[in-house]
Amino acid sequence: MKAYSTRGQAPAIPIAEAIAAGLAADGGLYLPEQWPQFKPADFDGVGTLAEIGLRLLRPFFEGGALETALPGICERTLAIDPPVVAFGNKSDFLLELFHGPTAAFKDYAAGFLAGCLSALPGGDQPLTILVATSGDTGAAVAAAFHNLPGFRVAILYPDGRVAPRQAHQLGSFGGNVRALRVDGNFDDCQRLAKTLLADTEFRRRVPLGSANSISLGRLLPQTSYYAHAALSHWRNSGTKLNFVIPTGNLGNALACVLARRMGLPIGAIVLASNANSVLPEFFAGADYAPRPGIATLANAMDVGAPSNFERLQALYPDPAELRQQLRAEAVSDAQIRAAIARSLAQRGQIICPHTACAAEVLDRLRARGESGDWAVVATAHPAKFPDVVEPLIGRPVPVPASLAAMLARPSHADPLPDAVEALKVALLSNAKPQKPALSAGDG
Repeated sequence: MKAYSTRGQAPAIPIAEAIAAGLAADGGLYLPEQWPQFKPADFDGVGTLAEIGLRLLRPFFEGGALETALPGICERTLAIDPPVVAFGNKSDFLLELFHGPTAAFKDYAAGFLAGCLSALPGGDQPLTILVATSGDTGAAVAAAFHNLPGFRVAILYPDGRVAPRQAHQLGSFGGNVRALRVDGNFDDCQRLAKTLLADTEFRRRVPLGSANSISLGRLLPQTSYYAHAALSHWRNSGTKLNFVIPTGNLGNALACVLARRMGLPIGAIVLASNANSVLPEFFAGADYAPRPGIATLANAMDVGAPSNFERLQALYPDPAELRQQLRAEAVSDAQIRAAIARSLAQRGQIICPHTACAAEVLDRLRARGESGDWAVVATAHPAKFPDVVEPLIGRPVPVPASLAAMLARPSHADPLPDAVEALKVALLSNAKPQKPALSAGDG
């Protein structure tokens, strides 16, 4: 199977090449040329996330450079079956995607991407994985590629606009991973990364790859956990599972749309944004109007120009048809705080600020009389955000062992101006592995 660019000005290339390239030569995002179709019965006899993921993803890789490696990649990187737990009443659920090494949903896709890229032939120079992060992506990518031969990682994150524990994670790896704290917001980090990924001349000097949700190698595996949750629910109840998904850059939510497009038993999909309301405004009928992101308690969703909207438009060029696929609602910081407190008091669950956006939206749906079975997607462990969560619940949040080990390491990040030339200099000087060293001001 081949992948095409959303902008239509670059040639279609095999899926494996699209994963390696990250961004298309015309600046567009890659999408597969076909979407295989499944019925729930096609997954009879398979139940683990790795088994379902392999069956779901195999058509994209058949006959390609990654076909023989795919079973092993799925087995290693989709090894943790994400729990679906009760969330209050009998029709509400929580899909917990935060049980990986960095306590965020992005561990699944980052590990899968690293498995794909390490299985492909390498060049004479190391491949630098350039990743912009609003909080969780960078740590997941760093963990996936840390000390992997033939790779370096450069993490761009907005200085002072990620949670302290997230910032500490980003700078705690060392070795082949370098953290750069950018004087700007996430959209600035994303723009810097996209600009260099589209710079053919610079990429001849420093081979680059992407690990953001613009990468097809991250988008495809995320369909697996939606398939896993939906199939389990279908087998138990004979009904489709609806999802409320916290979203910023739209990659995780798009994966759910794609799983449904491929025939998985998924019902309605509702997006939960923070105060960055570009998507809720569009799905309510306004023109799509990206703008600079604003800082909120749900910082990993502080995105004013979601990259994957371009993929949605390519899949559903008619805005009316696109609005039939999704709904979206915005959630304020005050509503995030209230949802965190309410979740523990009424449901017995401690949730992170991002998950709280989805919990608030679910409560609105129920108040408006929405029926059916709904799963709130829990994207990160609440222990990553103690400054927000703990004052609201009145007690400490237990820290998972993997996160505690990461927080115990020293952390260092280098400052970077919001300038492409400054980033080029940083990447050209990144010939030697960085050693973590705790410095004043590190999160």
